[in-house]
This record gives sequence, C-alpha cells and structure tokens, in this order.
Amino acid sequence: MPVTFITLSLEQTTWTTVMRMTAFDADDPATDNALLRYNIRQQTPDKPSPNMFYIDPEKGDIVTVVSPALLDRETLENPKYELIIEAQDMAGQDVGLTGTATATIMIDDKNDHSPKFTKKEFQATVEEGAVGVIVNLTVEDKDDPATGAWRAAYTIINGNPGQSFEIHTNPQTNEGMLSVVKPLDYEISAFHTLLIKVENEDPLVPDVSYGPSSTATVHITVLDVNEGPVFYPDPMMVTRQENISVGSVLLTVNATDPDSLQHQTIRYSVYKDPAGWLSINPINGTVDTTAVLDRESPFVHDSVYTALFLAIDSGNPPATGTGTLLITLEDVNDNAPFIYPTVAEVCDDAKNLSVVILGASDKDLHPNTDPFKFEIHKQTVPDKLWKISKINNTHALVSLLQNLNKANYHLPIMVTDSGKPPMTNITDLRIQVCSCKNSKVDCNAAGAPHFSAAAVLLLSLFSLARL
Repeated sequence: MPVTFITLSLEQTTWTTVMRMTAFDADDPATDNALLRYNIRQQTPDKPSPNMFYIDPEKGDIVTVVSPALLDRETLENPKYELIIEAQDMAGQDVGLTGTATATIMIDDKNDHSPKFTKKEFQATVEEGAVGVIVNLTVEDKDDPATGAWRAAYTIINGNPGQSFEIHTNPQTNEGMLSVVKPLDYEISAFHTLLIKVENEDPLVPDVSYGPSSTATVHITVLDVNEGPVFYPDPMMVTRQENISVGSVLLTVNATDPDSLQHQTIRYSVYKDPAGWLSINPINGTVDTTAVLDRESPFVHDSVYTALFLAIDSGNPPATGTGTLLITLEDVNDNAPFIYPTVAEVCDDAKNLSVVILGASDKDLHPNTDPFKFEIHKQTVPDKLWKISKINNTHALVSLLQNLNKANYHLPIMVTDSGKPPMTNITDLRIQVCSCKNSKVDCNAAGAPHFSAAAVLLLSLFSLARL
C-alpha cells in the first residue's frame, strides 16, 4: 500500500535535509529481497526547477539541491510541493518490486523581509482639544500575511515627551493608527513632529536588518479652536453670615480666555442661583446679594449654598465657561425654638398627674439652640393648676397639681433658646382631660376650652409686642 508522508519545512538553504522517507519490506531482511533503494519519480509543480529536491537512495533523506533564491517563498507561485517517492527492493535492480508514497513539502515563511513605510513623511491635522485617530501609517511587507513575520509593531521614538500620542496596529490592514490621547493646546504648540519606527512581531533572520525605510516622520498641525473662558479658582469659596444686608458684595469672579492670541472680551452672567439670592456685574464680575441669605433655606446643604456663573467670550461663535461659587453661611440666632407635641390627653381621675413630656427643637446651630428654657406663661393661667419641670437640655415634663374636670385646656408654653440674644416662642399646648372608665377613654365631650377673657387679652398683647 502506498503511504503519504507530509512534513513542513522553512525556507531552506542548499543541501538542507527536509525529511526522511522510510519504507518497510516483509521479506527476510538478511537478503536482497528486503534491500531497499529510494528515488524521486515525480515533482509537482516542476517550477522553478524540475529538480528542486534529491533523495538519498539508501537512507531516504530528502534534501534541497537548488540555490536559496529559488526557495524564496515570496517568489514561488505555489509554496507546496508533492514528490512521488518510489521504494524498490533487490537493491533497486529492475527485477525488484516497488512501492510508492507521496511526500508533501510546504515552503514555510521566514522573516526575511523587513516592513517598510510607503513614504518617508506623513501629514496630519487635528483640532485642539480633540482626541482619537488622526492618521493611518501604511507599510509594505513581503512576508506571509497574518504571520508574526508580517504583522507590524509601531513605536514612537521621538517627539512625544508629554505622552499625548499613542500608536496601535490595525490587525486587518497592518496600518499604524496614530491617535491623540491627551488633548493638544494650540496656544502651547501649533505643530508637532513625531519619528516613528516599525518592526515585525517576529525577529528578522540574521542576514536581514531594519533600514531607513523602517522609520517615518509624521508632521501634525494643531488647528485653533475658540475655547471657553476658564474661572480661577474653581470652585470659588466665600464665608459670610446668613443675615448680611441685601446688596452686600460677596466677591469678584475672575475668568481668563485660553485663546490668548485672539484678544477677546468676556461677559459674565448667572447660570444657576436656586434661591434667587445673587446677581453679577456682566463687565467686572462682581457678585452681590439681592436677598437675605438664609442658612436654614432648603436650597442650602450642610451650611453651603451653591451657585453657578457663566463667562462668555466674544468669539464667533462665542464660547462659554462655567464657574462654581460655594458660599458657606455662618449661623446667627434667627429662628425661635418650637415645642412638640402640641396636643396631650390625661384622665380626669388620674393618680399620676404627669401630662406630657415636651421636646424642643431649633433650626439654628449650636450655641444658638439648646439648652432650652421651658416656662408656663403664667399671666394667662391659674398658678396652682400646672407645673413644668426640666428633664434635660431639650425636654421638660408638664404635670397637673390637682385633678381637673373633663374639658379642653389650653396651656401657653414659653420656650427660650441659648442664643445671644436669645429667642423665645410661645406655643399653645392643648390638653384634653378625658373620662377614663372601664379602660375606655372618652374625650368627645370634653367641652369648650377653659381660659378666661383676660387670658385672651394678655396673649394678644404679648403677640403684638413681638411684632
């Protein structure tokens, strides 16, 4: 049975052994009946020479017999050769029996061609501030495509001190894709020159080297773009008391135009002012208040109010920059404390005369809050019915001094904070004295509120006095 032998060989030199063919004969090996000799019956294709290979008749070694120039893969029409090998017993005599096999030889590629740029100089143009691919660098390589001997690796060897450029290989085209990765500034440099080298992934064979065509120069022109003005510093920060007078100057903002060669003017405007507290002079950038600043406003977070301003240049079209102003508001005692709860219930026959524990809160910050002082506004209620006792800095206990009839009672509670000067608030605590029978609480028929006309008058006068 004929046998097919397949092997792969790199681009060869003359008398290089490619493979060894081995045939077997079942006759007695001690006789000529099993003494084999080899020869090449046919070579396909027969170009560039019909005798590209030779086989040792005794050993079966196939070797190359042509010059390396004829085994250059890049010049061959077909790098695949098939040899019909004949093995004949009886030491090759005509009376011997024969068998054949096919040896397939592939002329594989070596990296014997360096990549070369298609031109020495490339041109690219990019707008300042832009990033991305700006030019594709093309090379030629005669080695086998899609192998390490053909694939290119690019390196920027000069002109990139700020690492603003990077280059990567397009795996489909082998082109070098040069990209801007850090935005360029026209005002700093309008031109850049890069020197780029190309090599293969695989090393070159010893007798081949990279030459002048393996480097190229890229000239990059940066186009001027109208950039928006820049605030400095950004964010801008000021600290003021929350109750400063309307029209107070907070600061003067400062924005500069990066387009220093264009000599443009800048105008300012308010962009975001959530509470409507601010205005800005469009020419000189002075920011002042148009309303009272309030630290307790829902637009203030952690005592900081945030506003945004625009700086617009006179370019065509104009460009805009945004600046942030952070106003830290210092607290003043401008909020009176308030109590909670404002309604309580107690049984008319209660043995425990404690009515309710009151808490107090204040929107201001320490030291304008607790400790709070709790008092009963005694001008409006009988002295011997109620008692208020301090529990801690923020809470007090309201108690009865005796049981009361079923009714609704209104007890004016006065609470004062620790600010300087302090602020006081009087809150009407409504207390329902209810009937508590058989574990049922009935407050529906508590009746009308119990306070006198004199009490109403005193409360009204006190309220007027605070206006």
